[in-house]
Amino acid sequence: MTCEPPSTEAFTFFHPNKIFRATKPYLCAPIAASTARCSQLPMFLVLDIGNTRTKIGLFRGNELVEQAIWTDWTLAELVAFGNHAGANHVMVSSVAEPDETLREGLAEHFKVLELTHQTPLPFENRYQTPKTLGKDRLAAVAGAHLLFPRKNCLVVDGGTCIKYDLLTAEGVYLGGNIAPGARMRIQAMHHFTARLPEVAMQMPDDFIGHSTETALQNGALRGAVLEIGGFVQLFGQRLGKSADLQVIFTGGDAVFFQSHLNMPNAYVEPDLTLFGLNHILNYNTFKYP
Repeated sequence: MTCEPPSTEAFTFFHPNKIFRATKPYLCAPIAASTARCSQLPMFLVLDIGNTRTKIGLFRGNELVEQAIWTDWTLAELVAFGNHAGANHVMVSSVAEPDETLREGLAEHFKVLELTHQTPLPFENRYQTPKTLGKDRLAAVAGAHLLFPRKNCLVVDGGTCIKYDLLTAEGVYLGGNIAPGARMRIQAMHHFTARLPEVAMQMPDDFIGHSTETALQNGALRGAVLEIGGFVQLFGQRLGKSADLQVIFTGGDAVFFQSHLNMPNAYVEPDLTLFGLNHILNYNTFKYP
């Protein structure tokens, strides 16, 4: 399967607690080899439920038709959104414990799959403690597996924490690492000291700090960038094919990190977890009907 880069053609519209983004189709052959064939595929609704917001993806095959971010919602609103879109399958991933009320309510209208450590995956998971593996990490790996088939992939998720996850070209997830995120580093130095200020997330021009502000920014931000570069090198060496390692940035700080690294082949995909959740739903729908 080969993928074309996502189009930049999109429009966004706002609701007090909801942001909708409709994009030009992100087509991946052969699943969406033509518009006519794509229109015959079922519509899938993907829910990535976080602590403060829910990311929603509406897919036809592997085509991201619409994306939304909701900070406040009800079950009735989700059902109405899914019914209006013509969805017949729903994928739910939540950072919290499984919500039986939500699952049962959705199941009255759709075929529902909830991501757990026991959900069948389209790749082999060799993580030694699958029960403790974050669902966001699992979904991001699935997204890499979809968008870059038969490639060694390193997912770098620049969020509250920086997470590294390694997937081989043979479709084997080997694990990864977790480190403090950029803002966490800045806030920690301020919180755990008496006089160090909390600085802006801005990279200094010089790697030598000439003030307390730039010293802190270099330590936190340039330190994180150097860490990422070092881990990319180590993961590549472990595989023995460093030149073939596809780095994929996602998360809120993805663009910031990518812009300060000399990695011309690195890829930024802010919706990687949505693509991954949809990939898992497709896999279970058609492999385990």
